[in-house]
Amino acid sequence: MSTHLRPPKFVYFDLGNVIVNFDREHAVRQMAGVAGITPAATHAAVFEGGLQAKLERGEIDWKAFHDAFSRATGSTSDPARLADAASDMFSLNVAMLPVIAAVERAGLPTGILSNTCAPHWSHLLAKRYAVLPGRFSVLVLSHEVGTLKPDPSIYRIAARMAGVPPEALFFTDDVPEHVEAARAAGWDAEVFTTAARLANDLQARGLNLGL
Repeated sequence: MSTHLRPPKFVYFDLGNVIVNFDREHAVRQMAGVAGITPAATHAAVFEGGLQAKLERGEIDWKAFHDAFSRATGSTSDPARLADAASDMFSLNVAMLPVIAAVERAGLPTGILSNTCAPHWSHLLAKRYAVLPGRFSVLVLSHEVGTLKPDPSIYRIAARMAGVPPEALFFTDDVPEHVEAARAAGWDAEVFTTAARLANDLQARGLNLGL
């Protein structure tokens, strides 16, 4: 077994499009409906205007997001309804459940490393998925730690919170740029495509997942 493929001591999973799937454009359409504006105007304010990044970085809370969104779009909406519209876009990636369970059964601690915001995380917890927060021992959520992937600082924070050296960490994320940043931080990391591919990646590193 090469040093690159040695067994990890801690496994981090991304959240969106790994543990749960999401449809961002569905959320945009729902927000547009609540605000009474076009999806294009909604997308421009939220993403091109940088509001979502500020929310995910923890620079602003939902009230500040809603106020800025209303000003940028000239719209009036109920903050709670807009938050629901922005967050109701997730579905559980059921295929990941046996993989996560197998990693835990193998005795490895696990964590979530995600670019997310408070409304999205609260919405996911309210859905009462057994896997969230489940047995994940470490939750590195961008809005709580004040930085986003692929900034190197979030990987330093995550390594410190996991309590193991960077080279003992394995990470999977659906965004190649985030995986490359993890590798630059000294982690072992693979781009997520499917649960079956992830299981193969972990078993190639000497983990007996029993799958």
